[in-house]
Amino acid sequence: MDHQRPDPDELLARVQEEEAKSQRGKLKIFFGAAAGVGKTYSMLEAAQQRRAEGIDVVAGYVEPHRRPETEAMLAGLEQLPTRIVEYKGAQLKEFDLDGALKRHPSLILVDELAHTNAPGSRHDKRWQDVEELLEAGINVYTTVNVQHLESLNDVVAQITNTIVRETIPDSILEQADEVEVIDISPDDLLKRLSEGKIYMPQQADQAMRNFFRKGNLMALRELSLRRTADRVDTQMQVYRQDKSVEQIWPAGEHILVCISPSPLSSRFVRAAKRMATGLRAEWVTVYVETPNTTNLSDTDRTRVIQSLRLAEQLGAETATLSGHNVVEELLNYSRKQNVTKIIVGKPVHSRWRDLLFGSVLDELVRKSGSIDVYVISGELDAPQASTNQVLRNPVNWKDYAQAVLVVAICTLISGVMFPYLSAPNLIMVYLVGTVLVAVRYGRSASVLTSILSVLAFDFFFVSPYFTFAVSDTEYLITFSVMLLVGMVISGLMVRTKGQAQAAREREQRTSSLYEMSREFANSSTTEKIVEVAIKHIEEIFESQVILMLPDETTQLKTYGSPAAMAKLTPQEEGVARWVYDHGQAAGLGTQTLPGSEGIHLPLMTSDGTIGGIGVYPKQSRRIFSPDQLHLLETFANQTALALERSQLSEKSEQAQVQIETERLRNSLLSSVSHDLRTPLAAITGAVSGLLQPSRNLDGQGHELAQIAFEEAERMNRLVSNLLEMTRLESGAVRVDKEWQPLEEVVGTTLTRLEKLLLGNTIRTNLPDDLPLVPIDGILIEQVLVNLLENAIKYTPVGTTIELNAQRGQDEVIVEVADHGPGLLAGDEKRIFDKFYRVRSTTVGGVGLGLTICRAIVEAHGGRIWALNRPAGGALFQFTIPLEGEPPQMNMEDEHSEA
Repeated sequence: MDHQRPDPDELLARVQEEEAKSQRGKLKIFFGAAAGVGKTYSMLEAAQQRRAEGIDVVAGYVEPHRRPETEAMLAGLEQLPTRIVEYKGAQLKEFDLDGALKRHPSLILVDELAHTNAPGSRHDKRWQDVEELLEAGINVYTTVNVQHLESLNDVVAQITNTIVRETIPDSILEQADEVEVIDISPDDLLKRLSEGKIYMPQQADQAMRNFFRKGNLMALRELSLRRTADRVDTQMQVYRQDKSVEQIWPAGEHILVCISPSPLSSRFVRAAKRMATGLRAEWVTVYVETPNTTNLSDTDRTRVIQSLRLAEQLGAETATLSGHNVVEELLNYSRKQNVTKIIVGKPVHSRWRDLLFGSVLDELVRKSGSIDVYVISGELDAPQASTNQVLRNPVNWKDYAQAVLVVAICTLISGVMFPYLSAPNLIMVYLVGTVLVAVRYGRSASVLTSILSVLAFDFFFVSPYFTFAVSDTEYLITFSVMLLVGMVISGLMVRTKGQAQAAREREQRTSSLYEMSREFANSSTTEKIVEVAIKHIEEIFESQVILMLPDETTQLKTYGSPAAMAKLTPQEEGVARWVYDHGQAAGLGTQTLPGSEGIHLPLMTSDGTIGGIGVYPKQSRRIFSPDQLHLLETFANQTALALERSQLSEKSEQAQVQIETERLRNSLLSSVSHDLRTPLAAITGAVSGLLQPSRNLDGQGHELAQIAFEEAERMNRLVSNLLEMTRLESGAVRVDKEWQPLEEVVGTTLTRLEKLLLGNTIRTNLPDDLPLVPIDGILIEQVLVNLLENAIKYTPVGTTIELNAQRGQDEVIVEVADHGPGLLAGDEKRIFDKFYRVRSTTVGGVGLGLTICRAIVEAHGGRIWALNRPAGGALFQFTIPLEGEPPQMNMEDEHSEA
């Protein structure tokens, strides 16, 4: 095994990292595909083994899920008392972090890593509690399912049609000291589910129809195993880097394909994709840039860029390497990345070229060691080219002419100095000329200079003169050394020039990014940020730049210099709009709308696309290389973050003003409402007295009194809504949840609205198997009252109003539907805003009823929304979460009482 001495700097960094980790506790995660695979049981089993070894083990929080075999594994373990948290009238059991830190065991068990703590806890998430335990030097055992990983959230939702809201950062799993996969087959898991070992029978049936379908379990199982395999592969790579192991460890296939300016490069990329797919392997596409290829023609340069773009679109990583030897760069990169297979093109040039200049393929095969090398050919009718084309240098006759001119000048100077200096001193003149040509015109011209210098020196200054004959054979050695030194010097100068150029480019990019970030930090307005971004991007990319941000109506407002704005034709505006709407790059050099004169990138933030940027190269139709494109994306990301920061700052100020305004308005409403209740009560009492039969009012007087009474009642409801709203927002309303049948609340609501429902037909649909729900009956009744009153207001007399309920996965869904005019586009969310009323309505009210509904439903932990029915009318739905377990009915007591 080939272990070489590791790099001292890397070794020091690793030692410091290990020292920091040694002071932390160790984290072991029991990782599974779904609930019920046995994570908690396996964790308790491992904890009992540690306890038997004399380790101080404490169960900080373990959720046995009412499974007897799991509860039995807790026997003998010290259990830390849970912390009781009052939340919305319910008592929640939470992990006691402070108690655990005070107890400070050697090992603590904390189940359900992705759990969200109750409000008022020190941390929002349980994984943050675990982080604090680890920082305190306490070892932790914990459990988590694959669907809780943040990076897989969208994937799991697509597979199961269920959005998992409790997630943990992937870094928690990546930084864990040990991950143990708890794996059972989907058939075994479904069998456990049907036997009631995971959920209660009613819940198990519902789970098997939704999340626990066999296809879902198979996909989740594959995700968990692949995620663990990726982690193991990462650990292996870290070990190889720590030990400086250059030998390839083929634990998994990793393919590298080398491309060149060849027209066949796209074929090589596709072949690598097919091989990677067949082997289920990772793959990377590499282009090696040497000093001979720094001045590629536009056609060749474009071909390389398009090949790299194609590889990225097919799912490959891409890399552009720089060096003087193609084979060395390829193999160094391959060993660093643990590449197992290299794909190159078959040489199609003559054998003489390999004999004169060497063969890339032969050298690669000889030096590849344990790496397999695959040689593939292009189409028969394709131009003859191969990956060895990276050694070719486009012919620039002007450079060669300059080389001949330099040799001529050196000869003239040597001719003047010849009578006074010896021959070795004249050689120095030619070497100086070789250095100048190498610096100015590159390797090929400098090689020609070296050859011509030897010939000129022989012809003009070696006896016999003006002939290439040599009288003294010792000059043959002089000529050989002169040629060799000239070529070595030219090679060194070209390499130094290339390194200096690369360093300048890196320094320019780094300094530009730093300068732009510094100016962003000092910019507080959107206009200033836009100005800074345009200035720096134009400088670095030698382009004209426009930046587009949406206004209040989502129309794109453009910024840029007059020359850049002139580029924004209607076609370019269409490209910019597409980029903003889809959040993807488009335009020049991409596969989307490639006819554009520039490339357009979206400005992406955590909230989505906030704008776009268009870059138009000053050199028409010049395509950016992948490295340049990645740098441009970095500039775009920095700009997006700066704009997001500016927008968040503005929103924060607006929110603060709105909070103060809302506080003042609530105080005013509360005061006014209290002041109105007393006179309203007096008015209602007086008018109701007038309506008594003993008053003997005539027909008109009785009608007027009846109108006054109804309006007073309406005003009283409005004032009650105002007071209820202020109480809900101030937190004065306490949600007292009790398990009760929803039918009773519906019946009470219908009785309360009996008079208002006389003009309409009410139809209810409450299934017989509807479970008990944990609700505050009075508050949920108010929700139903407000929704039904709203339906009555906007529904024509004589139509039907529907009140339905159904069981969801972990909730009960209640809906109220009418046959009225429905909702206007855009009002589906706004109607729940305070004091918002439907436009062009003649119905009375102040717009608080639905706001109160939302506040009550959210206080229960549910959701409420509205939408239009396909057949006409509005549909209001809200959910009631089924949290906890309903009380068990004692059938023996019921029979005895009977």
